[in-house]
Amino acid sequence: MMKLRKKGFTLVEIMIVVAIIGLLAAIAIPNFVRARTRAQTSTCIANLKQIEGAAQVWAIDTGASDTATLAIASLTPAYIRRWPSCGTVVYAVPGAVSSTPVCPSVASLTDHKL
Repeated sequence: MMKLRKKGFTLVEIMIVVAIIGLLAAIAIPNFVRARTRAQTSTCIANLKQIEGAAQVWAIDTGASDTATLAIASLTPAYIRRWPSCGTVVYAVPGAVSSTPVCPSVASLTDHKL
C-alpha cells in the first residue's frame, strides 16, 4: 500500500498569510504617509529659515535697510550656495529684508513662526 503525501499549503493557510500582510499594510501605509508629510514640512521650515537668515546677513553686510528689496542674484552664491526648491516649485524671494519668506507648497506655513 502506497501513502500519498501532498506537499504544499492549504487555502486556509494562504488566506491567513494574506490577511496578516493586509493588516500590516493597513497599519504601515498611513504611518508612512504621515512621516513623509512631516519630513516635507520640516524641510520647508528649514529652507525658509535659511532664506531668512541669508537675507538678514546680506542686509548687515551691505548696510541695507529693512525695506530694501531682495533678489535671488543678490543672495546666491555668496549667501546661499543654491536656491532651495520644494519639489518642482521654487521658493519666492521675499519682497523686502523684513518680510517673511513663504513656502510655495505648504499653505499652513505662511503663518508659522520661524
